[in-house]
Amino acid sequence: MIHKNVDQAKKASSCSSKTTQNDADKQRMEMEAMIKDNLARIKHKIFVLSGKGGVGKSSVSANLAATLAKKGYKTGLMDVDVHGPSIAQMFNITELLDIAPDTKQLLPKRINENLTVVSVQALMQDKDQAVIWRGPAKTGIIKQFIGSVAWGNLDFLVIDAPPGTGDEPLTVVQTIPDARGIIVTTPQEVALADVRKSISFCKTVKMETLGIIENMAGYTCPHCNKHIDLFKSGGGEKTAKAQDLNFLGSIPFDTRVVESGDDGVPVMMYEAPGPFKDAFEKVVENILKQLEV
Repeated sequence: MIHKNVDQAKKASSCSSKTTQNDADKQRMEMEAMIKDNLARIKHKIFVLSGKGGVGKSSVSANLAATLAKKGYKTGLMDVDVHGPSIAQMFNITELLDIAPDTKQLLPKRINENLTVVSVQALMQDKDQAVIWRGPAKTGIIKQFIGSVAWGNLDFLVIDAPPGTGDEPLTVVQTIPDARGIIVTTPQEVALADVRKSISFCKTVKMETLGIIENMAGYTCPHCNKHIDLFKSGGGEKTAKAQDLNFLGSIPFDTRVVESGDDGVPVMMYEAPGPFKDAFEKVVENILKQLEV
């Protein structure tokens, strides 16, 4: 009788394992189908990456998305910097994401007629809570952001990932195989050494690179109009030439970028012209030229 009960328990356990595995396989296939469907409705996917933090990658992503939307393109901005999301702050997103009652998909935050945004920050009740996730959890949330969000038809999806070449960038590349990279750097050698690792990453994963943007390239004193190279100059362009990549342009340091980020309105959404805005417009023109848009 004991042996019979043991055999029955083994069979029950085996059936339970098979059911669990079947459910997991079904969920994975459903997610893959949703990802494929969403990506088919997005014309251009732009992946903004950097070799190190502090080079202004997120501000470039935010202003790039804002500029494309201002030009009339339907644009989505996806922040997959799990541990240090900043896009929500830059667009003053303080509420949690809503869920569509019919499809149960996450609804991105609508900034204006042409721009929608999704950030990890918009999934958390406590904005100061640390996100302590291992690789599989980070991979899962990125795939959900691509497949479970109601992006709709987009001309552009701009993806802001954390610096480096870890789980998040790799997941983006594997999940969005036709994404094209833009590498952000500052002119000094310590940043350029890391940006060369980003270039190596792009080549290793066979991701097409649109080019390099040199950020914080200089500063014009508002009192004497003297130009100051805060982090040297020209390093981004030299690296682009050495690596046979397009140089998309240099963007000067502008205190308004800092202020606008804190205020929740990217500087490119302002009407007033300035050195940063003029330079950034040229960078976006070069990006559109590379994409033949």
